[in-house]
Amino acid sequence: MFVLAELKDNVRIAPDQFHLKLVDAVRDEIDRKLANKVLLNVGLCMALKDIVSLKDSVILPGDGASHTEVLFRYVVFRPMVGTVITGKIRNCSREGVHVTLGFFDDILIPHAALQHPSRFDEAEQAWVWEYPLEDGAKHDLFMDVGEPIKFRVSREIFEETSPIGPPKAEAQSQQAASSSSAAASATSQEVKTPYKIIGAINESGLGVLSWWDQQGKDEDQDDEEEDEYDNDEDGEGACEE
Repeated sequence: MFVLAELKDNVRIAPDQFHLKLVDAVRDEIDRKLANKVLLNVGLCMALKDIVSLKDSVILPGDGASHTEVLFRYVVFRPMVGTVITGKIRNCSREGVHVTLGFFDDILIPHAALQHPSRFDEAEQAWVWEYPLEDGAKHDLFMDVGEPIKFRVSREIFEETSPIGPPKAEAQSQQAASSSSAAASATSQEVKTPYKIIGAINESGLGVLSWWDQQGKDEDQDDEEEDEYDNDEDGEGACEE
């Protein structure tokens, strides 16, 4: 789930940081620049592991800061496809179940990857697994907000989130009201998630943990009842003899 990525960067140290040791200043600057940021096709940066090498620092003309080429290793969150992870349900929508790990929220289990058959309950705003019973009836198992859920990573999506240019001249010439509403709509459409994980729970053992815990308790209870029944039969036979 967490991997070490070896990265290289040219780190700029401002003059007001010259009183620090170079290694400490470089560490602070790397963490300020990368911590909790998503690198394209790398993952979510968590923490600096170590510095592999530091090259000579140089001061460029017209810039009082020092520039140092640094090779370092960074702890990155990027689970492999097929990894099983336990998170919590953040919310549900018609798109599917949204899951959070606490430090990472962009996880979606699409409706096609839920247990079958499942339906979306509009009143509860939750997905419901219609669990089939032996007598042909169905028992509703809800996927409620805050419930721990175990899922398998099926896909990862990286999006380029480069800055966009200013609005076109035609858009600026529109009326104020329509222009502001169009800009708001465009902004909402242009917001991209840099890193998203797609999960699946449509296999045995995956899904809300309480489902399987309850099933295990029921099976244990059935086993205990069978043992008690066997003991009763053995006792009766002994009395008859």
